[in-house]
Formats: sequence, structure tokens, C-alpha cells
Amino acid sequence: MRPSELISTDPCTGDVIWTGATGGVAQAVAAARAAAPGWARTALADRIAIVRAFKAAVEAEADGFARLIARETGKPLWETRTEVASVAGKVEISITAQAERAGERAGEAAGVRQALRHKPHGVLAVLGPYNFPAHLPNGHIVPALLAGNTLVFKPSEQTPAVADFMGRLWAQAGLPAGVLNFVHGGGDVGRDLAGADIDGLLFTGSAHVGAALARQFADTPQRILALEMGGNNPLVAWDVSDIDAAAALVAQSAFLSAGQRCTNARRLIVRDGDERLLAAVLGLADRLIVGVPFDEPQPFMGPVIANAAADGLQRGWDALVGGGGKVLRPLNRPQPDRPFLSPAVIDVTGGTPSDDELFGPILQIIRVPDWDAAIAAANATRFGLAAGLIGGDTALFDDFWARSRAGIVNWNRPTNGASSAAPFGGVGHSGNHRPSAYYAADYCAFPVATLASDTPAGAITTGLMP
Repeated sequence: MRPSELISTDPCTGDVIWTGATGGVAQAVAAARAAAPGWARTALADRIAIVRAFKAAVEAEADGFARLIARETGKPLWETRTEVASVAGKVEISITAQAERAGERAGEAAGVRQALRHKPHGVLAVLGPYNFPAHLPNGHIVPALLAGNTLVFKPSEQTPAVADFMGRLWAQAGLPAGVLNFVHGGGDVGRDLAGADIDGLLFTGSAHVGAALARQFADTPQRILALEMGGNNPLVAWDVSDIDAAAALVAQSAFLSAGQRCTNARRLIVRDGDERLLAAVLGLADRLIVGVPFDEPQPFMGPVIANAAADGLQRGWDALVGGGGKVLRPLNRPQPDRPFLSPAVIDVTGGTPSDDELFGPILQIIRVPDWDAAIAAANATRFGLAAGLIGGDTALFDDFWARSRAGIVNWNRPTNGASSAAPFGGVGHSGNHRPSAYYAADYCAFPVATLASDTPAGAITTGLMP
């Protein structure tokens, strides 16, 4: 492969899906900068019309869109169809959020008019992830365009074909040239883009990369940096009555999307001695189908994104075993040259739990003697994205909500159940600004407060010499 060429392959087969050139950051940023004044002056109603035309294009191409995502990520077709629906659904949610959180406000007090309006930052960069290559960057792109920003989007190097497909849909919607620009490549291109003449960067990805971006932005406080960086999410099961339902919640929380959601549960915390739920989870994990996207019956999960990701997960698993973990269900890889992994469960009680985000189908079990120990174990992470409680009563959940440290706290629901119509994000190493969801309007524009009178109204009445 030439250094200037990027190749995307199907993780299930290795077949080439897309090839294209890398780099071009300077040209893309210059195009966005040139288009910025005109797009900022475009009436909000016209910007709304274009994003609604994009929604219509997504809906018209939904089947082909979903199939492409499935091919490039390996996710089951049923799941990629839900992703495409989320891309379309994000439009109206963003229009509402723009009006409610970044709209115009006016009033008058003591004869002085007061106004609150918002301005776009200018040129924003978007760095997208591979796990939801359409939905998550779309959660930045739509609000940023509505606010009047122009954009340069670098998708994950694992999913350039999905990004190009999105670009064609935006062109069909009538988005003017230069308003949304695309660059492709790996980390070097991302670093170049972060250091370019931009007014801010919107990121969804790993804590490692997010921390590097924060360091790169340290000397430019005038630039916005919105980060969503994942989590090491706890799920506490306590006084569970319906074991089968609870096991289903655990399996969905831990293994949905092959464990490649930032909100997947990584740690299941249970009362020591309660074996019923663990037995049910292991029995259900044995039945989960791992397969290719277009299989019938549809699989529960596909492969992880690439062989390199599977290799890294194997190293993480080996570290858990080496740290004293007891294997309850092994991490199997049926095809050494393909990244299919089985759901894996390991008891790390008394061992060395990982506080890295093991971005795959690995669930760590932690046994505790009492409720206070459960809360302490849940909070024993530098992350703070999602947390969940299964079982208990309202009083127990209220205590869990009050004492847990996370931006998403669910009860008797999977940890990876989050609404685009609500804020999304967490605390600690999970990020800032609540990127990609309802509060995206907050970081896509800055507020301008105004006091105004028709004529100058000023007088100095004290402190003057006669």
C-alpha cells in the first residue's frame, strides 16, 4: 500500500470495500474557511431545509446505507438498520435542541432592550469513530451545520466508505460546496487536522486519543474541544427477582455490538455467594450467535472491527488472567485470521480488574460483601460514562443514583440504552461537553448577550469635579 493510499476491508472476509487518498488537510480547511462567512449568513430556515433534505436522502437510501455499514464494520444488518434510523432521527432532535438551547431570546427591563443570540465558532473539525461510523459523527455534524459552522470531517480510517456515502447524501441535499469537507487517514492526519487553522474540534473515540488532543489544545484555549471518550462502565445486580430478565440485561449491556459501544458494561458487580444470576448469564452467553452481518437467522453480534483490535483484546484478556482472574467463559477466536470473538466472562474478585476500556466482548465479574462495597467497586474507575442497577427498589436506586459517578445512570435497563433526545456523556476520563446528543447545540455556537437602546443613554452623576 502506498503511503498516500487508504484501503478499507470487510472485517468478516478481508475483501476490499474502499480505496482512496489520504491527507489533504490544508486544502479542506481552506475550503471550509472560505465557505464559512456565506454559510454563517445563510438564514437558519434555509439551513434547516438542507438538513431536512439530508434526512430525506438518508431515508430514501436507508437499505443501501445500512448494508454498507454492515459490510465495513461487520455489525449485523438489524443493528445497522437501527443506526441509519438514528441518523435520520437526529435531524429533528437537533432542530429542536437548536431552538431551545441556542435560539434567540429577547426582553426589556427598565427601558433597556435585552437580547441573547448565538454565533457559530467558524470552522470545526470532526473526528469520528468506527463503531457507529454514521450516527456518532452525524451527532456532531448536524448541530454544527445548523449553528452555521463549516466543517472538516475525518472519519475513522476503518470506515471511510461510510463517510463517503454520507458525503454523497449531503451533496444530494443541496449543501453548498466547501461547507462540509472530508479528509481520510490515520492518526497522523488527525493530528494535522487538530493543529490546523480551525476554531474547534469535536471528537468521539478513545480516552488515549482524547487525552492527546487535550494536550495538543493546551496552548489554544480559544478553541472549543468537545470530547466523548468512553468508559469502564459498572452494572450492579442486587436483590434480583427475575433472573432471566436480569441475565438478558447483562448480556445486552456487555455484548451488544461485540462490546464495541462506549456504554457497554465492562464490570458486573454482584453480592458474594449469589450464583443464580451468573449461571443464567453464562448460559445465555453460550446461546448468543456470533456471525456475519447478512446471516439468517441474524446473529446477535459480529466481529470486532479488525484483527489488530482482536489482538489487543486478547492481550487485555491475558493480562486479566495473569492478574489472578478466574475464567468463567473463555475468549475464543475461531478464525485466527479474522476478528470474530466469543463473549467472554472472567471473575476478577481479589485479582486485578482492568481500568482500561477493553473495547470488546469481555465482562469482568466482581463479588462484594455488601451494598457499600458495591458502590465503592462501581466508582473504582477513572471513567464516569454509564452505570446501571438491576434489581432493588426505588430507595435503593435513589441511593445508587446519588452515590454513583456517571453521566448516564439507568435502572433495570441496559447500560447502553441512551436517548439522542437527552444529554450524552460522562465525567472524569469519559469526556466533557456532553458531545453528540441533545446538548451538542451548546458547544456548536457561543452565546452573545446584548443590551440596547435606540439612542445613547448615559450620564455620570457622581464623582465629577464642579
